[in-house]
Amino acid sequence: MALEAFGSKQERRRLAQFYAALSDGELQELFGESGSLTEEARTALASEMSRRNLPIESPAEAEDSAAPGRRAELRDLLTIRQFRDLPEALLAKSVLDSAGIECFLGDDNLIRMDWLWSNLLGGVKLRVRQEDALVAARLLEGGGAPESDGENSPK
Repeated sequence: MALEAFGSKQERRRLAQFYAALSDGELQELFGESGSLTEEARTALASEMSRRNLPIESPAEAEDSAAPGRRAELRDLLTIRQFRDLPEALLAKSVLDSAGIECFLGDDNLIRMDWLWSNLLGGVKLRVRQEDALVAARLLEGGGAPESDGENSPK
């Protein structure tokens, strides 16, 4: 029991020194991801932030007040297409990237290692934020830029 208390006190001291060396921005970014920290680490982080008079809000509040351009998390993504082959998926991703739509490929690394796994995994999945799904699907169908169709189409 005495050994646990000693280790815990030593860990709190180590965490306090570590957090003291971080910048304000680094502390706030870490606080946004505090769900993955231990209870001791969260306590030491909150203590350092209050010492610096930094605003402490819960991760749920921070998510609600986040800018619309925040990075999408996996749970916020919608699979809009599935591809058997990686080159097709990369081509579709490049179309969306060039249009400024943030997108991600799922299971691409597994299929890159062994393409026979594609059928088992359901292919390479192209994922976008839910609010971008309709525009992304139209772009991939070829209907995303109607004004350019008339200019370049043969007469």
